[in-house]
Order: sequence, then structure tokens, then C-alpha cells
Amino acid sequence: MCYDLSFNTSLQSIHDIFPGIIQDDQFQIHPDKSAHIVAHSFGEHPIVMCNREDGLMHLKLMEWGCIPFYTKDEAAFMKQRIMMLNARSERILGDTSSYWFKIRNRRCLIPVTGIFEHRKVTGITKKVPYFIYQKTNNNSEPSNPNPQTLSTSNSETLSTPNQQTYSTPNSDLSSKTHPSPFFLPGLYSVAELPNLQTGELEKRWTFTLITRAANSLMQQIHNDGENKWRMPLFLTDSLRDRWLEPELSTEDLQSILNYELPAAELDCWPVYTIRSSKPRPDGLSKTDPYVWEGLPALEI
Repeated sequence: MCYDLSFNTSLQSIHDIFPGIIQDDQFQIHPDKSAHIVAHSFGEHPIVMCNREDGLMHLKLMEWGCIPFYTKDEAAFMKQRIMMLNARSERILGDTSSYWFKIRNRRCLIPVTGIFEHRKVTGITKKVPYFIYQKTNNNSEPSNPNPQTLSTSNSETLSTPNQQTYSTPNSDLSSKTHPSPFFLPGLYSVAELPNLQTGELEKRWTFTLITRAANSLMQQIHNDGENKWRMPLFLTDSLRDRWLEPELSTEDLQSILNYELPAAELDCWPVYTIRSSKPRPDGLSKTDPYVWEGLPALEI
């Protein structure tokens, strides 16, 4: 499944991709917080949706982790909410008894600049986290997912806490650590729940992220755990736009849900441990490459 995202860019980048989009809420992106977004915090994230009332594209803050529209007692539901962070693509149309089938027409897009996933490696005690992103027109140059092998002239040498170094071209460093945004498909839900302070009913907008079986690259990275060999439902730009079409047929919806992005359209590199509130010892961002001693290369 997918529980760790990154949105390390500006809101303007969303407006650039969706000109004329209506921003419903006033909010700012804080780079220190948005570099690593954790699903289990149930925090708010800007979500792209087609508004049912005016038929226009809107950008709205929603909480990660769907709350079903029929929920009346939020406290009683909280234990189940963890199961609503991700939706398996196979169940959206294939399981008519699921909540995902009920909200299959409430489709949305989750803007990200990358995701994190962990790889189990024999000989390394902790699982190795990877930063993974989808190549776009602005993210088309291939990187090296095994940074200990990088070596080039006219370069900046980056030191790591374990005293290993690797080199990467000065001109490439910015593009590698700050990819352009792309969009993951999701579903959203709207529930009316009492405000815990005032008791008044208020609408709570929440979303889930859709996952599918992993491609050949993601199988190598997400290779352990109860939900291994899964990845987000990465889409091409054309499928991304079709996902938001209000009148999408069942056949077209199933076709999109079946889509598997080729491994060659993803890029990745290992990063330092992300399961910690402490900053990296080297002072770099959570999305910056990190050299893990003894890490075997991925088969690309």
C-alpha cells in the first residue's frame, strides 16, 4: 500500500497544470512539512476534483483517510479509518458491497512530487526507504537509483554520515531532488459530523489513494510486508484528465483501473530513514539521495 507522500513544490504548480482551477480554501504549502506527508496523521492535503455543482475544476483541502458519508460517531469509527487510507483498484468495481463501489463516481486527483516506499534487504537491519517519482516532461532525464555508483566530472561531492560519498552533476542536483508534480488518482467522501467544540454539524471532506499490483520496479522495492507488491495507480497525463470526467463509462473506468505504468516511466533513489521526526544527520531533505552501505543495485 502507500502511506508516505511528498509534495515539495508550490501550489502555483497545480494552477499551471490546471489553468482556471478554483481554489476553495486559503492555505499555504510548508516545505518542511510537505516533504514527507504521513497517511496515519489523517492530515489535510490539497485535492483536485470536478465540483458536482458547477462542473468546474476545484482545488480543495481534504483529510487523508475516507470517512464514509453515513458515519455518525467519528470516535467509534477512528479504529477503522486506517483501513480507509488506500483503496485497492480491484475492489472499486469488482466488489459491489464495498464502500469504494458506492463512491466510485467521486473521483479526485492527489498532487504529489513523489512517494516513499521501503525495501527489505538481506544484511541491512532496517528497511531501506526509496523516494520514487513519475517521469514527466520536466522529469525526463534518467537518474541512478543506486547512488553509490555515481561518478562524473564537473560535480559536487555530497558527504553522508557513514563517510561514503557519491557525486552528482551540479546541473542535475536541483532537478533530482525537486521533481515536477504529478497526480495520483483517488476517491473522496463527504460526511456531516458534529464539531467537537461547538457541536454544530459540519462537512468533512476526506479522500483515499488508489493502489494496484506493482510493476517490475516497484516489486523490487515494496518487497515485504502484508501488502507487498503494491503501488499507487500511476496514470499518464491523458488518463489523469479522463479520470475526472463526470460521465466516464463503467468500461472506461475499468480500463483506467487496469492500467499499469511501465517501470521505465518511474525514477527512484534510496533516501535516509524517514520514520523519524528528527532531521537527517547530514542536514539534507528527506527526499535527497542517501548511500546505504551494502545496498544491492535494483534491476532497471
